[in-house]
Amino acid sequence: MASRGTITMKNMTTLGKVLSRRNFSTSKALGAKQLTVRDALNSAIDEEMERDERVFVMGEEVAQYDGAYKVTRGLWKKYGDKRVIDTPITEMGFTGIATGAAMAGLRPICEFMTFNFAMQAIDQIINSAAKTFYMSAGRVNVPIVFRGPNGAAAGVAAQHSQCYGAWYAHCPGLKVRSLF
Repeated sequence: MASRGTITMKNMTTLGKVLSRRNFSTSKALGAKQLTVRDALNSAIDEEMERDERVFVMGEEVAQYDGAYKVTRGLWKKYGDKRVIDTPITEMGFTGIATGAAMAGLRPICEFMTFNFAMQAIDQIINSAAKTFYMSAGRVNVPIVFRGPNGAAAGVAAQHSQCYGAWYAHCPGLKVRSLF
């Protein structure tokens, strides 16, 4: 019998079931419709891509596979290869490309298969994306979104279970948003 506060596979599975049922409502366009977190994220990305042709998504398996957790479901078919871009598993590389695209006036959404892998691209996130506005005295804006799933879940092991949100929140130039 597990003591109070001990993480077991049973209570991790229960947590996963609770989180998967959690619903969120979104914009007036959807009215009072209840959405899962996945569907709310998908709807928000779709809405931004519809509104602004400079917005694009790039990351591991975001196009043909619809994202590791299906957040980008249907977007590749709707917007095509130029706006929903599959990348190799090279976090530092595609994060640098997305950051450069933002500096050039585009509005990338850079998606990590799990946000733990963003640590592989920390130099691009902190020293290129976050600090450029300040280092350029406000002349170079970097309108970019870094996103991905984060935190503990059943069966994802130690490599995929930590949350760096608090750490990133203390880096000048970054704004951290978390649904939970």
